[in-house]
Parts: sequence; structure tokens; C-alpha cells
Amino acid sequence: MIRNAVAALLALFAFAALPTVAHARLQCVTYARQISDVQISGNAREWWSNAQGRYERGQEPKAGAVLAFSGTRAMPYGHVAVVRKIVDDRHILIDHANWSRPGMVERGVMAVDVSAAGDWSEVRVWYAPTKSVGLRASPAKGFIYPNTQTAGANTKSDVQG
Repeated sequence: MIRNAVAALLALFAFAALPTVAHARLQCVTYARQISDVQISGNAREWWSNAQGRYERGQEPKAGAVLAFSGTRAMPYGHVAVVRKIVDDRHILIDHANWSRPGMVERGVMAVDVSAAGDWSEVRVWYAPTKSVGLRASPAKGFIYPNTQTAGANTKSDVQG
């Protein structure tokens, strides 16, 4: 009887410890909305244009801003990341999801401006599998600054996407 109880208990723990497949992995846009004051809908590649008239945008990193990456062949939906800390003119720490591995959240990882103009239009981002900033520079549109919504902004886009 004790043996059966122990076996049942072990089976329960073994079942509970099995990894489960997530039906919906955390995407970069969902994570960026959760941790920032920038509330934009749509694919990441659309955030820059969707921010126009609602949020201030620019080429200077600021803590709390969202860095909006362009869509490319390698990342057709684009990418967004939230600036955690400014290290210097060319280095920032970011928080983001779904970059190094599907659904993976990374906090305080390095992003480096490798653009010739120093305008954050080409960025290399920490890539966990290689334990270094990525070899490929990714095109970025710029930074979307939080808490600067315009008074007359159209909020219909919040329900789209």
C-alpha cells in the first residue's frame, strides 16, 4: 500500500515536471506593451508608423523608450525592444522577447549602434546562442518615447492587430 502511494506520488510529480508546449509563445510586441508605457498594436514592423501622431519618435535612446526594428527577410514582422539603460552613445541595455529563442524573455542585454551616422539605424543585439552581439546588423527605424501621446490621437488602432 505504501509502495502504491509512493509510486502514485512520484508519477504525479513526474507529470507536473514535464515541460508543456505553449499554445501562444510570448511575442516581442506583447512583452513591450506589458513592460512599457508605449501601447501600440500591430506587428513590430508597423510600430514606427503607428506611433506617428500618438508618440514622439526620434533617434536618441532614452530609458523606457521602445526601439523599433524594421521588417527584413530574416525577421519579416520586425522587432521591438524596450530600453532599460543607456551605457554610452553607442551602447544600451534592452529588455525584449522572442529574439534569441522563440518566446524567450531577455532582460538587460546589450544592443550596439553600428550605423555609420551614429543614428541607431543599424543595430547589433546580444544573441544568447553565441554569447555575443549578433553578427548581423538589423535595421532600426528609431525610438518611440513613452508618455507623449497627443491629445487628439485616434485610438481605433488600439483595437486592430
